Amino acid sequence: MPNSSSISEFLLLALADTRQLQLLHFWLLLGIYLAALLGNGLISTAVACDHRLHTPMYFFLLNLALLDLGCISTTLPKAMANALWHTRTISYTGCATQLFFFLFLFGAEYSLLTIMAYDRYVAICKPLHYGTLLGSRACATMAAAAWGSGVLYSLLHTASTFSLPLCQGNTVDQFFCEIAHILKLSCSGSYLREFGLVIFSILIFFGCFVFIFVSYVQIFRAVLRIPSEQGRHKAFSTCLPHLSVVSLFVTTCMCAYLKPPSISSPSLDLVVTVVYTVVPPVMNPIIYSMRNQELKDALRKLFGDRLLQYE
Repeated sequence: MPNSSSISEFLLLALADTRQLQLLHFWLLLGIYLAALLGNGLISTAVACDHRLHTPMYFFLLNLALLDLGCISTTLPKAMANALWHTRTISYTGCATQLFFFLFLFGAEYSLLTIMAYDRYVAICKPLHYGTLLGSRACATMAAAAWGSGVLYSLLHTASTFSLPLCQGNTVDQFFCEIAHILKLSCSGSYLREFGLVIFSILIFFGCFVFIFVSYVQIFRAVLRIPSEQGRHKAFSTCLPHLSVVSLFVTTCMCAYLKPPSISSPSLDLVVTVVYTVVPPVMNPIIYSMRNQELKDALRKLFGDRLLQYE
């Protein structure tokens, strides 16, 4: 049996068996990838260029867009290249790098979503203290903490996973190097340390979820006490995009990792993984811009000014 010292590359799960379907998957993934780049790129550009959007909420939205860009860029380009060139291989170093960046960006995004819930809580429940609690320095510190927690989370898991002896071959039953499928290649009984890290991560994930849930309970109670219907509608409209993004993130993750083993299969695992790695980065820009007039006005002004320059 091969061990980790003799493995120089891994074999990823092919997206399709026939060449025609592989090319179809390539063009489909390319379209999805370009849509994600366009949506998140537009949000990043609008927030960076329009001074009216230089507020805590949009600062965190800019960070979310950058994380989504990084997250989808970690997995899809390699999958598209494998589909286009009719190959399945990824080097040992490439696999470790892909896992590191995916876990880093994934962990940072969830931390950021938790911080964004705090932002909405302060904005609605403590509006008089908003400028104090969420000043520019505080926002930068919280954003740095989100990115830093992602790095720490990823370092621990990547170092632990790739320090394990691998004696179950080099075939990863997923279209990218996912931690659960790397652990399946480890020798029996050698993954207890990583299992402990997984349990710790689940507790942190649950703690963040509880924080978000309690924040929104307080938010809804405060909103319902607003006397005017217009005021309630405005308050809800600033929270619904974030709540939708959190729901999408948590739901897709739960479908991927909490589905019963009895219904698990390579094809179902592939579909579920594509959903939770691809759908949030594509949908988040749509969710945030759908009913956000400030963002629409910023984009209209930005590109309207560019067009006038060329006239």
